[in-house]
Amino acid sequence: MNWELITTVSVESIIGSTTIVYALAAIGLNVHFGYTGLLNFGQSAFLGVAAYGLAMSVATYGLPFWTGIIVGLVGAVLLALLLGVPTLRLRADYLAIVTIAAAEIIRLLTRSVSLSEWTGGSDGLQRFSDDFYTMNPFSQGVQVGVIGFDSRELWVLTVGWVLVAFSCLIVWLLMRSPWGRVLKAIREDEDAVRSLGKNVFSYKIQSLILGGVLGSLGGFMFAISRAAVQPDTYGTEFTFFAYTILILGGAARVFGPVVGSMIFWFLIVFVDALLIELINVGAISTSIMDTTQAGSVRYILVGLGLMVLLIFRPQGIFGDKKEVMLDAR
Repeated sequence: MNWELITTVSVESIIGSTTIVYALAAIGLNVHFGYTGLLNFGQSAFLGVAAYGLAMSVATYGLPFWTGIIVGLVGAVLLALLLGVPTLRLRADYLAIVTIAAAEIIRLLTRSVSLSEWTGGSDGLQRFSDDFYTMNPFSQGVQVGVIGFDSRELWVLTVGWVLVAFSCLIVWLLMRSPWGRVLKAIREDEDAVRSLGKNVFSYKIQSLILGGVLGSLGGFMFAISRAAVQPDTYGTEFTFFAYTILILGGAARVFGPVVGSMIFWFLIVFVDALLIELINVGAISTSIMDTTQAGSVRYILVGLGLMVLLIFRPQGIFGDKKEVMLDAR
């Protein structure tokens, strides 16, 4: 078996662009669910709005790259207000219903034939990331042992991990502040917080905006790293993967989403590469499974492992069972 290939792709996945994107999305969900108790099932909508805000600004309307970034961030804020204002005064399940519907609406709108002149339809948009790569200070890639990245990948990883570190720092500082302590209190008992004179609705809106903006950074990195946006990328399964990562690492923990994303994508890539290699060397008969089916089987195996984790440690790897009672919600 080619263990060098398996090791290379697995280790690269730990710090790869996909890990960065899902870490940023899960950090935003951590603010929503982990610290405030908001059930946002449409985090992919925030990433999609940010990605398309950037792509449409540059590729469709010819605006500067940084203007596209601002448009994407403003779009994430407006989406949070649009979703939060009519729902956050009601029970938590209303936000869950509205957000999952909003994510699907945005996906269908961006792939609509009637809007394809602006959004590119199901083909998506390209040619909007040139200015980002023009700023690349790396003239050549880097090779450390069997792991290597070219100059473009290195630039994406550098910016991406800086954003992850910045997001974690913001969350750490805010959750140690009086504002963050109010969010945690709302998660535990919002009626008690309301009785103390706090505007619970306002705090929930602020949390929804903050988590949406942090998640939108993942949308930017997803679009830039692939130099393209495509609507089906931001489907419902994206949000469910982000929740899996959050719970795996531990909700209400600053580094939980980051470690969870690393572990999740390492397992996905490692199991996939291992299954394909076992099929190629004949250890697994093609009558049982071929290489095209390995991609589906890897999710089954990783999913079973996560189920076992939730049974024996429902708070995740770094979570506190006393703080986040996933089995009691």
